Amino acid sequence: MEYVTIHFLFNLTLLIILLFLCLILPKRFSRIRLYKKTALLYLVISLILCYLFSYSLSDELVLDLRIVPFLIGGLYMRLSPILGLCVIIMRGFHGFDLGFFIVVAFYGLFSFLIWWISPWFLKLTSIKRIIFLISITLFVSLGILMMMEIVGHPHRTLDVWFAYIVIPPLGVAMISYIIEMMDKNVLLQQQLVKAEKLEALEQMGAAISHEIRNPLTTAIGFVQFLEEGLYESEKRDQYLSIIKGELDSAERVIKDYLTFSKPVIESVEQLDINQELAYLLNILQPLTKLNSIKVSTNFSSKGHIKGDRQKFHQCFINIIRYAIESMPNGGNLLIETYSIQTDMIIKIQDTGKGMSKVQLKRLGEPYYSTKGAKGTGLGIMVAYSIVWAMNGTIDVHSEIGKGTTFQFSFKLYSSNLHR
Repeated sequence: MEYVTIHFLFNLTLLIILLFLCLILPKRFSRIRLYKKTALLYLVISLILCYLFSYSLSDELVLDLRIVPFLIGGLYMRLSPILGLCVIIMRGFHGFDLGFFIVVAFYGLFSFLIWWISPWFLKLTSIKRIIFLISITLFVSLGILMMMEIVGHPHRTLDVWFAYIVIPPLGVAMISYIIEMMDKNVLLQQQLVKAEKLEALEQMGAAISHEIRNPLTTAIGFVQFLEEGLYESEKRDQYLSIIKGELDSAERVIKDYLTFSKPVIESVEQLDINQELAYLLNILQPLTKLNSIKVSTNFSSKGHIKGDRQKFHQCFINIIRYAIESMPNGGNLLIETYSIQTDMIIKIQDTGKGMSKVQLKRLGEPYYSTKGAKGTGLGIMVAYSIVWAMNGTIDVHSEIGKGTTFQFSFKLYSSNLHR
C-alpha cells in the first residue's frame, strides 16, 4: 500500500522545482508580489499538480497539498477568491459527493477570510509572516485530520497524521522563505542602484560646479573692478577680454557636459585621418613645446572614416591634451595610424605617469579624474562619448611609471589604402 507521506513529499518537491523555474527563467525577477500574472500562473499550475498527485482515501476523501499554494497566493497576493474557485472546480472532477460540498463550504468562507487578512499579513515583518503561515497551515491540517477522524477512514492513522502535520507546514515555510529572500535581495539591489545614482549625481554636480565656479569667480572679480570706473580705456578693454574668455571657458564646460549626456553627430562627412591628426598636432604645437614633449608620428596607412569633423577634433584634442598633461616633466608622444581589414586604427602613446588598474577601470566616468582635485574628468568623458557616437571603440593600456596607450578603432569609409 502506498504511503501518503511519500506522495506528499514528491508533490512538494515538484512545487519547489516549479517555483525555482518561475524565479530563475525570467532572469530579472523583481518583487514576486508585483508580478501577478507570473505568480498566478505558478499558483494555478501548482494547484493542477496537487490535483494530479492527489491521494484518494475513499470516494469522498481526497488528500493533497492544495492548501500550500492556496495560502501562499492568498496571503502574499490576495488571490484567494480565484484560487479557491480553482480548488472547487478541480475537486469537482472527483465527483459531486459530500466531500465536494464540504470543500465548497470551507473554501468559500476561507477564501474570503484570507482575502480580508492579507493586507494585515503583508504589514508584518518577514519572520512573522513565515511563522503566521506555518501556524495557519498547521491549524488547517489539524482541522482536516479531526474531520477525517470523525468520518473515519480505512488507512494508516500515523502515516496520514505525519503527512498532514509535517509536510504542508514545511512546504509553506520553504516557499515563503524563498519568496522573502528574493524580496529582500531585490529591495537591496534597488537600494544599491539608487545609492549609486545619487552618488553619481552628487559627484557630477560637484564636478560641474567646481569647473564653472573658477571662470565665473574670475569674471565677477574683473566686473567689480570695472564698476569702480577708475581705469583707462585700454585697461577696460583688457579686463573685458579676460571676462569674455572666462565666460567662454564656462560655456565650454557646459557644452562638454551636454555632449556627454546627449552626443549628437550634426554633420557626417568623409575624414582623412592622417590629415586631421596632423592639423590637430599643429594646433597643439605650442602646448607640446611648453611641456618639452617630443612628438613622433607614424602615419603608415591612408584611409578615411565617416564622422563629424568638429566632434572628431574635440575628441582627439582632449585625448592628446590628456597625454601631454600626464608628462609634466617632458616625454615622448607617439601617434600612429594603420588599418586592419575594414578598420582604421589610431594609436596615441605617451611616456607619462601611467595609471593603476583602479584608475584605468574608472577612466571616462563623468566625475572621475586622475588629476585629483584639479580635474573633473569631463575631457575624457566627452572623448569617450564622441567615439561611441561615431560607432568607434576604445582600448586603453597603462602602467604606472611607463605611460598610457589609447587605441581607437573606426570603420573604414574608403578601402584605398597605401602603405
